[in-house]
Amino acid sequence: MDDNALIFRSFASGSSGNCYYLGTRQRGILIDAGISARSIQKCLREMGLDFQNIAGVLITHDHADHIRAVGTLGERVKLPIYTTAEIHEGIDRNYGVREKLRSSRRFFRKGEEWELCGMKINTFGINHDSTDCLGYCIDYQDQRFVLMTDCGSVNEDMEEYIRSANHLVIEANHDEHMLLNGPYPTYLKERILSPLGHQSNEVAGELIERNWHPGLRNVWLCHLSLENNDPEIAYETVREYLAEIDIIPGEEIFLKALDRTTPSPVYVLNDQMIEMTNNQ
Repeated sequence: MDDNALIFRSFASGSSGNCYYLGTRQRGILIDAGISARSIQKCLREMGLDFQNIAGVLITHDHADHIRAVGTLGERVKLPIYTTAEIHEGIDRNYGVREKLRSSRRFFRKGEEWELCGMKINTFGINHDSTDCLGYCIDYQDQRFVLMTDCGSVNEDMEEYIRSANHLVIEANHDEHMLLNGPYPTYLKERILSPLGHQSNEVAGELIERNWHPGLRNVWLCHLSLENNDPEIAYETVREYLAEIDIIPGEEIFLKALDRTTPSPVYVLNDQMIEMTNNQ
C-alpha cells in the first residue's frame, strides 16, 4: 500500500463517544475526541501510529460525547485542538471536560479554508442544539472526504457538500418508529426530533438519494443510537432509498453502518469503491 494514500478509520461512533482518524499511514488528524485518551492511543497503535503522528484534533461541537478527552489530549499530550471560538467557549463551559484547554487551543473561522497536515479543510454549519456545530469537508490530493454528524434540520450546505463528496460520513441516528415507541421520555424524543436534534435513517437516506452523484464512492452511517436504532435497520433504510434511483450497494457504492463502540477496519480512500464483504 502507498504510505501516502488517504486512510480513514472510525474509533467509535455513537452517543457514548465519537472519534475518527483521517490521514496517511504516517501522519494524520483526529476528528472529535469523545472517548478516553487511552482508547484513542490503543486504536492508533493498532495502526502503527501514536500521538506524535497526530497533527491536531478537529472538533465538530461541544457536547460531551465529542469532547470527553480534549483536555487530556490538548494539555497533557500537547495536541493542538482546532475549532471555532464559539465552540471553544462551549468546551470551556462544559463540566465534562475536567482539564480546561489553554495553550492547546487553536482557532479558525467557519467557512474559511485552511490547511493542516497536507489537507485542505473547509467547514460548514450544522443545525444542532450545541453552542455551534460544524461539518467538515477535507480535500487531500484528488479525494474529498465529508463528515456531518449530529444533524438537526437539513440545510443547503449539507446537500452541496454531499454533491461533491467522494467519501461521506453522515449521521443516521435513529429509526423514527423505534424512537417514538421506545423508552425515552417525551421531552427527549421531542429534542431528538426537533430542528436542532438528530437525523433519522429516513432523512439520511433521502439526502443521499437526492444528492447522489457518480463520484460518491463510499458512505458510512454514523452516530447510531443504541436504544433507537440498529445497524441492519439503518443500512436497509438507506439501501431502499438508493434503490429508488437504481443504485445498488456493492455495485455503484459502498455503504456501511459504523459500530458504536468497536473500531472499524482501516479504509483506503481512492477513486475505487471499497470492496464489500459484509453489509454489517
